[in-house]
Amino acid sequence: MAKIQYQGTGRRKSSVARVRLIPGTGKITVNKKDLDNYFGMEIVKREVKRPFEIAGCEEKFDVIATVHGGGFTGQAGALRHGISRALCVADKEAYRASLKAAGFLTRDSRMKERKKYGLKKARRASQFSKR
Repeated sequence: MAKIQYQGTGRRKSSVARVRLIPGTGKITVNKKDLDNYFGMEIVKREVKRPFEIAGCEEKFDVIATVHGGGFTGQAGALRHGISRALCVADKEAYRASLKAAGFLTRDSRMKERKKYGLKKARRASQFSKR
């Protein structure tokens, strides 16, 4: 018999996280590594675990996630978004209201601004001299 699992996709900046929730003990695996080994900073690890704290279901689900693109903070944000979406799939009535109020179900649309021609970066122009 196949195990019950809930899926969610999270995005942040240029990072994409595919998350699977399996009923278990609260173990979080990211790209086949433990959460503590994948993310170094404690703040980033706490950010990933926040949806469980707000929904009040710590150590109810195991997380298996694959993340690619972006840096570690963007990946942590994508993971948080994916976990929140997967929790809503698991039990919409119980978790959705608290996660929505915390703003975890809204995709953060802030992206890097594109580079414009004639400039060095998106807005950075070359230094101006009157002489």
